[in-house]
Amino acid sequence: MRTEDFDFDLPERLIAQAPARPRDAARLLVVGRDGAGDRGMRDLPGLLRPGDIMVVNDTRVIPARLRGQRGDAAVEIMLNRAEGGGLWEALVRNARRLRPGDTVAIEGAPALAPRVVERREGGMVLLDFGPDQAALAMALEAAGEVPLPPYIARPEGPRPEDREDYQTIFAARPGAVAAPTASLHFTPALLAAIAARGVGQAVVTLHVGAGTFLPMRAEDPREHKLHPEWGEVTEQAAAAINAARAAGGRVVAIGTTALRLLETAAQADGRIAPFRGLTDIFLLPGHRFRGADLLLTNFHLPRSTLFMLVSAFAGTARMRAAYAHAIAEGYRFYSYGDGSLLSREDAA
Repeated sequence: MRTEDFDFDLPERLIAQAPARPRDAARLLVVGRDGAGDRGMRDLPGLLRPGDIMVVNDTRVIPARLRGQRGDAAVEIMLNRAEGGGLWEALVRNARRLRPGDTVAIEGAPALAPRVVERREGGMVLLDFGPDQAALAMALEAAGEVPLPPYIARPEGPRPEDREDYQTIFAARPGAVAAPTASLHFTPALLAAIAARGVGQAVVTLHVGAGTFLPMRAEDPREHKLHPEWGEVTEQAAAAINAARAAGGRVVAIGTTALRLLETAAQADGRIAPFRGLTDIFLLPGHRFRGADLLLTNFHLPRSTLFMLVSAFAGTARMRAAYAHAIAEGYRFYSYGDGSLLSREDAA
């Protein structure tokens, strides 16, 4: 297995710079054993069955990008994961200029002066913002930027509407630095139609970390390591998922984040166990999926861990053909783009 096996050419014009309006007006590519079919996101209720259960991620994106100064050196801080007591792991651009004990002056928040605790691998730095989390939250709202992916062009910084556009309808628990973008397509009307279809819903949490923006550098994907992310599957959510499956319903993961958490919590017999902690699960072709039967997801970058994930779930040849179809038909790619509904290869 080579990283180059997951490469493809994508015209830059297909990289979405803003979401569909309204959100559920996005297109939907349905990928199964019979190939790919062109639908719309509003067709999703009819593609699900009574008794199915959707698993959604309720993480909320925080304004996690901060700009600062240490002496004469400019640094850019992307908060990654809270570690308790005011400590945050952060991905820092120009991290080599920081040493343990240094303090960083944050632009737009003069009262916020995180102290460097330690430098870690891969440009990660452990920062101490102090124990007052309310003050930190206020400072982030004042000085932080929405951490849009680099392929969404914002030369002057995020637009005011990005704060709402890059937040899902399920967002409740602050902590993510990237949105679970498959959920960006949902509206109250679409959720009502899905509920009327007899489809249930279970809520889990996976705080998406800054590592999601890092490129794949290893020639062999099996040598790549994902940064750990914090997630939780409550007893209530696990029970609802297991009950739906026991009654013959399918588990529909809304987004790769929900799928990764389900696979982390899945037992050998397919049952979902309660889970709370860190996961760095990396799903590659050859993985035997137990936690979900269908996956709703957006279109992902070439050579990315997420294109490898969807290839593992739905089959590499099938996904290459589906992406070729999507490109030919002008589907919009990445975070603000269109969606796809994938059947698991071994369950199609």
